[in-house]
Amino acid sequence: MQETNNGSEIKIQDQKLQQNKELNIWEALIPVVVLMLLLAYNIFFKDGAWLGDYSNQYILLMGGLVASIVGFLNKTTIKKMYLEVWENWKSVFVPILILLLVGALAGTWLISGIIPAMVYYGLQVLSPAIFLPASVIIAAIISIATGSSWTTSATVGIALVGIGTALGIPTGMIAGAVISGAYFGDKMSPLSDTTNLAPAMAGTDLFTHIKYMAYTTVPTIIVTLIVFTILSFTIDTSGNSDVTSLLSSIDKSFNITPWLFIVPLVVVALILLKTKPLIALGTGIVLAAIFAFIFQTDVLISLSDSKFQSVVNAVLFDTQITTDNDKLTELFSAGGMNGMKWTILLIICAMVFGGIMDGIGALAKITKELLSLAKSTFSLFLTTVFGCLGLNIAASDQYLAIVIPGKMFKDAFSDKGLAPENLSRTLEDSGTVTSVLIPWNTCGAYQSTVLGVGVGEYFLFAIFNWLSPIMTLIFAAFRIKIRQLASK
Repeated sequence: MQETNNGSEIKIQDQKLQQNKELNIWEALIPVVVLMLLLAYNIFFKDGAWLGDYSNQYILLMGGLVASIVGFLNKTTIKKMYLEVWENWKSVFVPILILLLVGALAGTWLISGIIPAMVYYGLQVLSPAIFLPASVIIAAIISIATGSSWTTSATVGIALVGIGTALGIPTGMIAGAVISGAYFGDKMSPLSDTTNLAPAMAGTDLFTHIKYMAYTTVPTIIVTLIVFTILSFTIDTSGNSDVTSLLSSIDKSFNITPWLFIVPLVVVALILLKTKPLIALGTGIVLAAIFAFIFQTDVLISLSDSKFQSVVNAVLFDTQITTDNDKLTELFSAGGMNGMKWTILLIICAMVFGGIMDGIGALAKITKELLSLAKSTFSLFLTTVFGCLGLNIAASDQYLAIVIPGKMFKDAFSDKGLAPENLSRTLEDSGTVTSVLIPWNTCGAYQSTVLGVGVGEYFLFAIFNWLSPIMTLIFAAFRIKIRQLASK
């Protein structure tokens, strides 16, 4: 999810799909095919820099242009397309503000010594032999408690990436472990907005949904933990297991004290109390700035002649703390709000593409065609999974990947005598968790930026996320825990 549940987010269930009788399925697929071809060309032939640093953003706009031409040729007005884009932009306004605050949080938590302290104490507790499965469990616990995968990554996720990097563990593995745990908690927490949204769309209640979802989610997280345990014993961390030099470097560069943990504990407490994320993160930034003045005077002076200016720069711009260890110097850097620019532009451009696709009726057309393929019970589950995946790609938003298939497939599940919790579980297993695997989806863009690890690097290791839809299809194929409607 993007932020903790506060009721206002669930209004997306009132989303109305745009219909267009003039549009056929082949025309609806043209923008998606063009987008995928352009992205593939950029990745495989131009090393991701075909059109410069913002290649993906330009490609999304090009896809949106193709979609608008298709819509114009099928009697969709420019005004209608613009209005849908505007609605999409409004829906990501708060997530964009959260991104800016997370950038500021990373900067202030660095100069205040909070992140270095997390790394310092974490290095003494987490050894390479247990680090990856431990990261999954830690992220899962925090995410269940807060109901937010975004908050989990922005707090303990950043720290775990720092600790794992210092231990010599590949960053893709670390990010995959963090994301796997964070999205397990996101799915199972009653505080999560997606966990509330899925049963609302399917027509069941929250706790029936969570209980039924556990049948596929628990085996998936167990497999994930087993794989990460095996990976832990195969990682070559020779020369990195002795962390004495790393601890010494951190100790020389920062004033490390347990009092620094007051700030992250306050932030987590505010989230548990259902405080709005903007307030919780803003509080974390202000407290970190205060702690920087109290505990890290030497650090602030080393960054600028003015300690106040050092804090402002950490909030807004790039900050790097130089240590006597090259690995730590690379690790102790943050981009501030400016570091979120690329991601914010990606989200804005993705909303252009998704909005135009909805405005011309392409999303509704594609979903209806998928529904028409659902002849058997298994094919109904299969088309629901592919519908969620397709919308995460085409609409670039996990909420729409739950709302649209939920609306479109609800009656089909009922007609086949299937209880609504079958649908709600499938929406979460394939809509919520796969959003982070799409680079231009709001979730993929957020996680890759916050953790500093590209989607391509962590994709394979986000085991829980790509295994979840497979697990739900296995259960459907063998009719395991497929609840039928009670006979009237």
